[in-house]
Order: sequence, then structure tokens, then C-alpha cells
Amino acid sequence: MKQMVQERAKIDEIMDKYSGDRSALIQVLLDIQRQNRWVPKDALMQVSQRLGVPLTQIYHAATFYKAFSLTPKGRHSVVVCLGTACQVRGAPRLLDKVTEILGIKPGETCGDMRFSLDTVNCLGCCALGPVMVVDGEYHGKPSTKEIEQVAAACE
Repeated sequence: MKQMVQERAKIDEIMDKYSGDRSALIQVLLDIQRQNRWVPKDALMQVSQRLGVPLTQIYHAATFYKAFSLTPKGRHSVVVCLGTACQVRGAPRLLDKVTEILGIKPGETCGDMRFSLDTVNCLGCCALGPVMVVDGEYHGKPSTKEIEQVAAACE
């Protein structure tokens, strides 16, 4: 109960930051995402009430943009690029290695909430391909050993 009250208070702080401005919906959701690593249903309902925006409209925005997750994410984000240039340079093998080392498939989060694994169609750094991004840090052509080292370094 205490945690729920604290979460609601944090969302209220975010809402106060934007003075209840309906046009700030995306920024409000981004702030909630950044704070929690996902956007809980309770947060969507609270935003709907505070902004006076229908829950369906907020849900539409939250599901339209890939920046938002409606399921809990791990403390560390791992993204593997599967764009054409990365595909040609071995992205499927990289994804297989990452999947094996982390023990999760794309779209999944470890049971201990340590890692979430996702794929994207392009990261815009084709010359580095295949590319893996861990918590915003790009790793081009990582070896199995480098993948293991990066994973081990993430607490």
C-alpha cells in the first residue's frame, strides 16, 4: 500500500511539472517510462484523470510509440539491430549469441529483471554492423567474449 501511494505521488510530481497541460501527454508518458522503465496501467489511469483525456486515447499513444512499454522492463536494456546492413554482416548470429548468454528471447525480460532484450530494424550505424546496444552504449561486431563481458558488467 505504501509503495502504491509513493508511485502515485511520483506521477503527481510529473503531472505538476507540466501543469496539467494536455498537449504534454507524450512527455508525461516519457517521464513515467524513464522513472519506472515501463508505464503501469495505474499510471495510465492517473494521467487520464489528471489531464481529462480519455483512457483509450492515452492507451493509443502508449501503444503506438515504441518508446513506451506496458510491461515491466529489466534494469538493463539490450537491443540488437536486425536492419539489412546488420543482417548481411551477421545479425542473426549475434542475436543467437545474445539470446544464449542472457537466456531470454527478443521481447522478453529476465526473471530477475536484470535484462530486457529487444530488436530494431535499424540503428543508423550500418558501418559498425552487426550492432548491439546495451543501456545506450553501442557495440559493433561484438565477439562472444565481449558480449559476456558486457553482460557481466551490468549489475
